[in-house]
Amino acid sequence: MSSSLYTFSDSTKQHLRKFRLSTSRSNDPQAVIYFIDKQTKEIRQDEDGTVYKSLDEIADDLPDHSPRFILLSYPLTLPSGRLSVPYVMIYYMPTTCNSELRMLYAGAKELMRNTSEVTKILDLETPEELEEVPEKLGA
Repeated sequence: MSSSLYTFSDSTKQHLRKFRLSTSRSNDPQAVIYFIDKQTKEIRQDEDGTVYKSLDEIADDLPDHSPRFILLSYPLTLPSGRLSVPYVMIYYMPTTCNSELRMLYAGAKELMRNTSEVTKILDLETPEELEEVPEKLGA
């Protein structure tokens, strides 16, 4: 699958840029969830464009059998005492999702990474694994 199959609307590209810039100055976790429209191959947020403020909120909204891209800005204090605001993409791929969806999201992973300009990708298979994110980010 070539990444040219996938599209971002101009408003999505603007939103991705704004979100990245605004979260870098925030003291609170912020996240947005993106999905791929199977018909159009457009990568976008759902209609209400929710900004999540906690890992629990994200976990509650993740589907059981469908992958998602989650962009997360997560301010944390490093062991050195320095504040860090990692901006990462969580690649959520439940073990139960079908191979068609698997391929659809796998094909868009690098494009999403490059377009969102995250510094790191974390792979998760269950919403429960979100609890390990702070640790994975070095808290």
